[in-house]
Amino acid sequence: MGSPMDLPSRPVLKDLVRDASSALARLDSVRLAELAASCEALNRELPENGGSGSADLLDEAREALREMSIFERVLDATRGNMRVIERLAELREGRVEYSERQAKGWRGEEGGSGEH
Repeated sequence: MGSPMDLPSRPVLKDLVRDASSALARLDSVRLAELAASCEALNRELPENGGSGSADLLDEAREALREMSIFERVLDATRGNMRVIERLAELREGRVEYSERQAKGWRGEEGGSGEH
């Protein structure tokens, strides 16, 4: 095992993205805030933001593609869940009313007899 001096000065991007996916899935807001701060620091390292932007960071980004793809799916699912939660809140607050047909799943968008 290496000495503490061998540890990287910042988390590896791949690990950061994996941890973000896990924290989002658990809705761990404290950890998500910490990870957001780490991402902001990484963004400052990019050359277009005035940072030194090393080749190591580019290599890390390439190595983290799979984790980023997973994180994207977790974010998409979370957005979908948030839309449902917001819609339920609107219903509870009485801001949305459904007809009996809509409550049974009919949206009026189908053609024909409406039978499925």
